[in-house]
Amino acid sequence: MTVLVTGATGTVGRQVVRNLLDRGQRVRALTRDPARAALPAGVEVVRGDLTDSDGLEAAFDGVTAAHLINFGGDYRPLANGPHLVKLAERAGVRKVTVLGGWQEGTLEPAVRAGGMEWTFLRPLQFMANFLTDWGEPLRTTGRVREPHGDRESPPIDEYDIGAVAATVLTGDGGHGGQSYLLTGPEVLTARGMVAIIAEATGRHLRFEELTPDQVRREWAAEGRRPPLSLFRAFSEVDGVGDADLVEMLLRMYGTPNELATTLTGEVERITGRPPRTFAEWAAEHAHHFLP
Repeated sequence: MTVLVTGATGTVGRQVVRNLLDRGQRVRALTRDPARAALPAGVEVVRGDLTDSDGLEAAFDGVTAAHLINFGGDYRPLANGPHLVKLAERAGVRKVTVLGGWQEGTLEPAVRAGGMEWTFLRPLQFMANFLTDWGEPLRTTGRVREPHGDRESPPIDEYDIGAVAATVLTGDGGHGGQSYLLTGPEVLTARGMVAIIAEATGRHLRFEELTPDQVRREWAAEGRRPPLSLFRAFSEVDGVGDADLVEMLLRMYGTPNELATTLTGEVERITGRPPRTFAEWAAEHAHHFLP
């Protein structure tokens, strides 16, 4: 069968492609710019934009399973979910995974109401976000300057998200109608993750804790806007300015969250192997944190 992967050049999409190829599947990759896709040999790359469903008939043609994302290139939830579902069903797609963003848009309810077998994937925190958030400051200053260094999370390697999607799309494990919260194998603090990156790189790196007033001054008033991955996600909300975003982040970082200390075990249950650790991920990506 042919599996369509949307967002195929993104952080998770590339790993879905990788895992599908490892399983011997035919992969069609949807991207806005095929010339810059840089995907493995054997992948059929097609041009398309999820926000423009009128141009996607050819992308779905002959596809029996698809990995969908619920946001477009601007990271806002898709507004054309019902049309996308109609196109997929008309083409004969029988099974989909849906990678959710920070907000549910029109895609999820349309998928639920349709006739395809669906599985929603909800990673809590990508390890890859630390490349965006910490890569530049660790390379240039050796420091991460953020509030609440002891805040906890169970980050997941993007490879494991791809493995779950590939397993669900190509297997018959009874995943239809399920929504999976995906976590890594351990709960870590921000301070602890910086220490793990330091060990992986052999560098002296440190977490420098900011007070809320320092955050307000540096992240809003002075226009410095880390962590970029969270600003990008929260910027999806219309009418929210930088100062509001900073307050949202401070509340999120400073408020205990049961999800941040809960390991779900879904990766191992679905794929049959434990999820990769942050230390493994840091060792693989150590070069991104070197000067």
